[in-house]
Amino acid sequence: MTAGYVCAPYLHNHNSVELKDSWSHSRNIEDMFFVTATFSSDSKPYFPSSANHYLLAKFKDRTKIEKEIVKFQQESPSFVFGINDDLFEREREGKTNLISVYYLDYSDSEEDIVEIADVVAKRDKVAKAGIGRMDLYCNEKPKFTFPYNDHIVVLEVSSEKGHQSDNKYCERTRRDVGRKGITMTNLVSLSVLEKLK
Repeated sequence: MTAGYVCAPYLHNHNSVELKDSWSHSRNIEDMFFVTATFSSDSKPYFPSSANHYLLAKFKDRTKIEKEIVKFQQESPSFVFGINDDLFEREREGKTNLISVYYLDYSDSEEDIVEIADVVAKRDKVAKAGIGRMDLYCNEKPKFTFPYNDHIVVLEVSSEKGHQSDNKYCERTRRDVGRKGITMTNLVSLSVLEKLK
């Protein structure tokens, strides 16, 4: 049973509203947020039909989530980030403000994962970090296949500061990982606008 995050486009249509209602009553969903997504220039070509606003939910069981996502699939892609390895989790100081998702360009060897965990654990605003896999659900198949599905790193940032400040904080973290010789590229930053559950 893999836990993780799911990110579904919020398009103010029937499917979006139904999905939101379903998740708000689901025991499988721990937290749910309304977020704005900023895709990096490196990842945009892979997801040209991505939306700006998403429902982001933390789930306990990936299998249940995938069934729901397929049922409410839309033109814009939904992303499921299953976390295979928790790097660490600490008590939060402040609210969840940003979820920053990266991919590793080359490998995710045991040594790399230890190095990443070591760097990220020193960043006190990161409340939770994990490594896992991304799956895409969309009515239209993307033109280009994203090649790094199995090398996803997710950082959950808690703070009372603005999203811009938190994005810079994550960028510094990414650079610190880079100094260890590991290329970690930003995929998408999800800024929390409102907590829904």
